[in-house]
Amino acid sequence: MPYRRLPQTDLKRIYALKKAVEMEGYREKGELVLSYQTTQIASQFLNKFQRAQSKFQQCFDLHANSCKTYQKELQMARLYVSHFIQVMNMAIQRGELRKDIKIPYGLPVDSFVVPDLTSEAAVQEWGDRIIKAEEERTMKGGVPIYNPTIAKVKVHWGIFNEHYFRQILFREDKDKALQEVSELRPEADDIIADIWNQVDNFYADYAPAEKIEKCKAFGLIYYDRKNQKAKAQKEDSSQPLIDFQTEE
Repeated sequence: MPYRRLPQTDLKRIYALKKAVEMEGYREKGELVLSYQTTQIASQFLNKFQRAQSKFQQCFDLHANSCKTYQKELQMARLYVSHFIQVMNMAIQRGELRKDIKIPYGLPVDSFVVPDLTSEAAVQEWGDRIIKAEEERTMKGGVPIYNPTIAKVKVHWGIFNEHYFRQILFREDKDKALQEVSELRPEADDIIADIWNQVDNFYADYAPAEKIEKCKAFGLIYYDRKNQKAKAQKEDSSQPLIDFQTEE
């Protein structure tokens, strides 16, 4: 027995709304299949939903494109910050530097473990600390640490740091845009359900095969239960990766 299901991705929601709007004013035997009020509501909402989806797409692309270079900058900054701390620890262990010089850097005096630099925030924080502390120490006559020098660390950390706060803004903009789309989904589903109910009821007395064909013009798709799994997998595999809506 064929059955119908609401669209499960944003792109399919937009497609369903577009199909209904395109059929505005369509009559069968002189009778409107969809009321003008319904198509007007669908048209107005479609514009709002498409704008929200387009905004999310732009924010996603901007964040994704910036990530390509940003990840390399983050990796280099992490490497240099970690290496500098390791070199300092080895110099202390060899007796070339005193333990207490680690205090201004915020590093534990009796531990030679490198701080956890897994997160971007940690790289930003520790890089800022060691650069300030090393520059202040050498200005007072302290022997500079080499290989890498703090100048080299500062170059790579500075490149990363320049983009660090920008990346946070990109991520926040993307999340906000996605939230706006998410908040519109229930309304989209309600409008589509109303459209499909009207269309389904209008063609209720038609022969099954003819009814299914007529309903297609309005974006209403029927599925064969025995082929449900195969068709669902085929549709899902053809969806663009940008559509993050999960199966309901």
